[in-house]
Amino acid sequence: MSLNTGSIRFDEKGLIPAVVQDADSGEVLTVAYMNEESLQKSIESGETWFYSRSRQELWHKGATSGNTQKIVDMTLDCDGDSLVVRVKPAGPACHTGERSCFNEKIYTSETEKAGGTSILDTLETLIKERFEERPEGAYTTYLFTEGVDKILKKVGEEASEVIIAAKNRDKEELKWETADLLYHTLVLLREQDLPLSDVMSVLEERHNRPKK
Repeated sequence: MSLNTGSIRFDEKGLIPAVVQDADSGEVLTVAYMNEESLQKSIESGETWFYSRSRQELWHKGATSGNTQKIVDMTLDCDGDSLVVRVKPAGPACHTGERSCFNEKIYTSETEKAGGTSILDTLETLIKERFEERPEGAYTTYLFTEGVDKILKKVGEEASEVIIAAKNRDKEELKWETADLLYHTLVLLREQDLPLSDVMSVLEERHNRPKK
């Protein structure tokens, strides 16, 4: 497939930054650079290729480590000078072995400290790793191994516990049982290959509907 670079604005060194994002969770995995050749190879192979500014050569992500990144889609920004590459990673993106290169949080808003949705994103990512790697002895691995019927049973049990706790006006118990229900629901979503972001989009769409 021939690449039409007419709308792409490479910099003076012939490079364009590429923000690599997990297609399922939306997590930013890394930021790297592509030149025209590596971009072409990425499109042809369906996996990410980058240009190393330090080594001044092309490199295929995962060629030696096996941690390849299968491309879902690539989007050019409105100015034509940067890319978002959504991928399904086969392993860690960072050379340190971490899933993402972005691990050092330097600021958290007061709202987020008080409790936002980020913990659900973090938990979804962890459950995805459990689903793919199946570490021995992990409870999440056990659920996936047992299959959808077991997961559904747990969701039903936890929903019942939430109802009982609410009926008893037991806020402490309700807090714990709701957390259990959310966790098992995330496990179910992963088993069904349904990203949490799709669910959040439905909520956002409902919220933004014109009020009647």
